[in-house]
Amino acid sequence: MIQAYNPRTGEPAGNPVPETTEAEVDTLVRRAAEAAGEWVASERRAEALEAIADALDDHAEDLVAIADTETALGTERLTGEVARASGQFRLFAGVVRNGEYRKVVHTEAVGPAPDLRRALRPLGPVAVFAASNFPFAFSVAGGDTASALAAGCPVIVKAHEGHPGTSELSAAIIAGALEAAGVAGNPFGLIHGVDAGLALLRHPLITAAGFTGSIPGGLALQRVCAERPVPIPFFGEMGAVNPVVVLPGAASGRPREIADGYAGSLTLGAGQFCTNPGLLFVPDEAEILSAVSAAAGNASGGPMLTERIFRGYESAVAEAAAHPGLSELASGQPGEGPWGATPRVYTTSLKEFAADVPVLARERFGPAGIVVTYPSVDELLPVLAGLPGNLVGTLHAAESDLGDARRLVPVLEWIAGRVVYNGWPTGVAVVPAQQHGGPYPATTSAEHTSVGSAAINRWLVPVAYQNFPAGLL
Repeated sequence: MIQAYNPRTGEPAGNPVPETTEAEVDTLVRRAAEAAGEWVASERRAEALEAIADALDDHAEDLVAIADTETALGTERLTGEVARASGQFRLFAGVVRNGEYRKVVHTEAVGPAPDLRRALRPLGPVAVFAASNFPFAFSVAGGDTASALAAGCPVIVKAHEGHPGTSELSAAIIAGALEAAGVAGNPFGLIHGVDAGLALLRHPLITAAGFTGSIPGGLALQRVCAERPVPIPFFGEMGAVNPVVVLPGAASGRPREIADGYAGSLTLGAGQFCTNPGLLFVPDEAEILSAVSAAAGNASGGPMLTERIFRGYESAVAEAAAHPGLSELASGQPGEGPWGATPRVYTTSLKEFAADVPVLARERFGPAGIVVTYPSVDELLPVLAGLPGNLVGTLHAAESDLGDARRLVPVLEWIAGRVVYNGWPTGVAVVPAQQHGGPYPATTSAEHTSVGSAAINRWLVPVAYQNFPAGLL
């Protein structure tokens, strides 16, 4: 049985949910595979996605209530997240209706060259592994589910153990909306449990998998996908420290504004966003360091999602505190409850940081950050270029910094999937132009995004049809 616990109290939240057996996984996958043909061919797929969006909005109050009990993320945040989830389904309904993603590229035969038509087809049934930190937007009713269904792929979701009740209600709403929309078969299903998730990945009818979570968890699942008799693609979003670089003109011109923005972005959601800025590079100047220290010291933490995540955070900050190259710059106010996280910000020099990048550039999931002081942009550039892949890279600059900014942008493009100018990385707009992905280890597939309409491309493969007669086309 899988039991959720209230992060504010540590007490059980809701009723336990039974783990899914391997036989039940097999039944769900086979039903999904049987439904694939009709789901792909359905001319009402956009209507079905909109029906899911409407149903999520109609049940928003119930969804928020159970999710707040299981995650302690607060009703305001969760209400907005339900709206984001329903908005994603509407976005992909529009993508389906527009049909641009299905556009055929045609090269007519010329001389000895053949007639070719290149088109995209859906992969087939896919597995989606829900995230802990977004119980709607990256969970059962999240973007992976919406984009895969839009592509024409049936979806089986492995629920996160941190919010099983929320997952059950979300799945019931989706299934009910599909049935009410007249969808034939079962192109959607939900499972619970680690063993069930492994059985799902190994099922011969599953054609791809999407995951949002930790680097160790993602790499373990990717290995399972690779070791199957027939390997399948694994689209994992796994971790990032999302470096922020503050150039000298910005640091001297608006130190307090930058410090307040950094503290707010670092501690948003108790630091449990994949886009929280774990590294802040600033000039080696007392004013900006003092401002960051004050802002971080005044910041408050919050209850972490699960005891396991809280213990992981405590271990990560203990490692940081014991590192000989780091010193504590500020400690904020602890969050409520038994798993309340305390914001921690450490500082080090660029030289010390460069001497141990593998450890100091490691993600610490929670409101912990490292401020790295650099003596010059010339010395910063090669160190920054050596960072592992990230979801976001951020640059703060004044007009006097534009020369240095031009040199920094190509480096940030190299190590991140999204580059932010004079802003903060937390907050991801669900729009067609979004790129929420990045070089390893941020994701396993840097060319794809998990947010925005382009996310549909993960679940489609190209096929070229050569010299086909009109009757077969």
